[in-house]
Amino acid sequence: MARRSPGWSRARRTTFAALASLTLLGGVANAAPAPAAPATPAAAQPEIGQPALDKNGCARIEKTLPTLSDWPKVDSRMQKNPQDEARIAKILSGMTLEEKVGQMTQPEINAITPDEVKQYAIGSVLNGGGSWPGGNKHATQQDWLNLADAYWSASKTSRTKIPVIWGIDAVHGNNNVYGATVFPQNIALGAAHDPCLVRDVENATARQIRATGQDWAFAPTLAVVQDDRWGRTYEGFSEDPRIARAYGYEAINGLQDGATKRITYNGVIATAKHFIGDGGTIKGQDQGVNPSSDADMINIHGQGYYGALAAGTQTVMVSFNSWTNAEDGINEGKLHGSDKALNQILKGKMGFDGLVVSDWNGIGQVPGCTNASCPQAINAGVDLIMVPADWKAFITNTIAQVNDGQIPMARIDDAVTRILRVKLRAGILDEQKPSDRSYANSDEALTDNWLARDAVRESQTLLKNNGNVLPLKPKSKVLVVGKSADSIQNQTGGWTLSWQGTGNTNADFPNATSILGGLKEDLGDANVTFSEKGDVDPTGYDAVIAVIGETPYAEGVGDLQRKSLEAAKLYPEDLAVLDKVSGKGVPVVTAYVGGRPLYLNKEINRSDAFVAAWLPGTEGGGVADMMVKGKDGTGYQGKLSYSWPKSACQTPLNPWSPDYDPLFALGYGLKTGQRATVAKLDETEGPTTCGSTGGGGTATEDLSIFDRTDIAPYKSYIGSASNWGGTEIGPDGTAEHPEITVTPADVNVQADGLKTTWTGTGAAQLYLQSPATSDLRGYPNADGALEFDVIVNSPPVNRTVVSMHCVYPCFSEVNATKLFTDLPAGSKSTVKIPLSCFANGLDFENVNTPFLVYTDGAFSASFANVRWSPGGAKDPDAVKCSDLT
Repeated sequence: MARRSPGWSRARRTTFAALASLTLLGGVANAAPAPAAPATPAAAQPEIGQPALDKNGCARIEKTLPTLSDWPKVDSRMQKNPQDEARIAKILSGMTLEEKVGQMTQPEINAITPDEVKQYAIGSVLNGGGSWPGGNKHATQQDWLNLADAYWSASKTSRTKIPVIWGIDAVHGNNNVYGATVFPQNIALGAAHDPCLVRDVENATARQIRATGQDWAFAPTLAVVQDDRWGRTYEGFSEDPRIARAYGYEAINGLQDGATKRITYNGVIATAKHFIGDGGTIKGQDQGVNPSSDADMINIHGQGYYGALAAGTQTVMVSFNSWTNAEDGINEGKLHGSDKALNQILKGKMGFDGLVVSDWNGIGQVPGCTNASCPQAINAGVDLIMVPADWKAFITNTIAQVNDGQIPMARIDDAVTRILRVKLRAGILDEQKPSDRSYANSDEALTDNWLARDAVRESQTLLKNNGNVLPLKPKSKVLVVGKSADSIQNQTGGWTLSWQGTGNTNADFPNATSILGGLKEDLGDANVTFSEKGDVDPTGYDAVIAVIGETPYAEGVGDLQRKSLEAAKLYPEDLAVLDKVSGKGVPVVTAYVGGRPLYLNKEINRSDAFVAAWLPGTEGGGVADMMVKGKDGTGYQGKLSYSWPKSACQTPLNPWSPDYDPLFALGYGLKTGQRATVAKLDETEGPTTCGSTGGGGTATEDLSIFDRTDIAPYKSYIGSASNWGGTEIGPDGTAEHPEITVTPADVNVQADGLKTTWTGTGAAQLYLQSPATSDLRGYPNADGALEFDVIVNSPPVNRTVVSMHCVYPCFSEVNATKLFTDLPAGSKSTVKIPLSCFANGLDFENVNTPFLVYTDGAFSASFANVRWSPGGAKDPDAVKCSDLT
């Protein structure tokens, strides 16, 4: 329940007036020019086609973009063909309703067999992050192809013989596949400021996808990220819409191989995602609310789509976020149900004639819908529905909704026409089985280390180089320290083999090179000493190279929310290792590996040279190459595509903000040999959390306690007679005692909940606790409520309580037995318990456990999105304290 301050919209209304006159000047120089508006926007609907090209024939990153007065008509390079349309109409005319709905349904490979693809005339399958054939992370190319062939053959023996297509999250190379080259994440490609590079990387990715038998890439992400607290920041190329426009065009060109009529053997179906505004949510909350005006949505968040649609993208994926701006009369809510966004804007004004695909169970977030039923989303313009597990129920429900008039037959026919159009343009209707196609089972197609290494080199961004420490001489003797120097997991980041990019080791990347490995290649083994924690005296070395930064995360889990941007608080081990090696008379070169700019003043001060290495992928040697003289003739050339903060809570931070004052501005980046000195930076320690919890005053924003993962300082535990001291729930979302077990569960989104099962063999509790107490008086002062989303799997058989503790035995509890019993089993509910219900016994000034559920009988429920919310007690659906006795 995010609530924005009254002044927010007024500030945003100045955006394009500011853009018209703003020149980007950072805390340190070397910035890019801002987009600017023409004096008088055209009254007619704007039109956008192929962008201006640079001397290499790629889309040019313009110095300015005109301010658009309306959503533009986009001239796609992939135009309708009368012969194709006649063929599609003929196929459609011979299909039953059941077959049409089957074409609109996309199950996950772990939830559907080839025989079921045939039986239900399924149009598409997908594999999510961390899903592989047979559940085997090390599945071979042949394993992938065998499953692709099985699905294809099943579809070709159905009555319609319409081939199934397989979509995959290939967001930085074919990153789900063992042995594939993984390219730098998009934030790194953005720093290269090279649209041709993006085209080449995406074209190589297309060949990788064909090597394992898929047809469709769920990429690129075109978010223009405005708040770096978002856990998907690294998936966006830039906060700058100019870069998003040019890159959107070339990313689609690369994946679809520049197709104008048919996607050839060098390409796959591309997806422009996520439509629209996912990078502009309040506080960077994943799947949150974007409060943009129409003008901001058109001119900031729409730019990447204008490039992508002009290049002929065949699919667009809907975003999880909502779009609400009360002052402008915008109340679209969840975009999966937005007729305005999909039918009126994307398909209507912009003229998109491909297919619109939902995101993972995205329809279930539309009010009144479930994962298996949502006529509103289909009527709003979603053509192909990603319904990973509940697909059979979805088919049954959708057929019934057509028959009873909730979904017009014309809408079904339009959706299937679009699906068939994409399959025809992609060559799928006439293509042979996946294992017989170009690049199938090709090791050369799956690996492209040279291109990946070049991409890494281009993206390296030199922020500090006092005394021109870099480049190092070719035979320098170096001490290498830091947790990420020899961690391919850390340098590849999220969406790599697993969904969150966690659980991997170097052994999972047989064709990869760590940054340490690259340094050994460039300097020689004998000249490189590695001590992860810096326990070696640096005296006698020519330089110390520290490789620090973030550890892997993906959507949701990576959100910082109220956390500080201060790296020393998020990753204290990095500052500790720098403290060991700096100030010893040996120059320190630091490479920061991470998915967003952080407040790193302390770390930069302890470094003579500081490089933003981003998330370079499997070719960490490219980071090393740029540090060593003679390995790359062009030297450092990366420039920030995101502004760099100078304080711990400085976000959002964008050039069109009236108070723009970065440490390093958008477009900053030193070149090799450039004489520039970064003076000692302010090391003022920021707060542990950004934003106020109210203290003795009044809280103004949610206190997030658990949202897909623990929100610091809180951690999740189970307790029982087996260990009343508490067993921490692991990063995999599991924990077990004989009396209670916890496993991950889908409540709102994929794996966002804790499915907690009390076995009935003894008393046990699930709880969220901080090691220290917090003054949370501001929440009852603000009529706050404890809120959480829950699916009751089986109701409690004995007395069940919800409680809060102010260091036991200081606590308060309410009887929630009837509350849980009365909730509808098997479907999500949002519970809001006024904090005033806990006033008798709880010291709100010293809370350490803001959520606890206890029972001694059998009970099973999945809990997600636990928070304290100001004003929640006043909501009409809040529980009455009198009902909790």
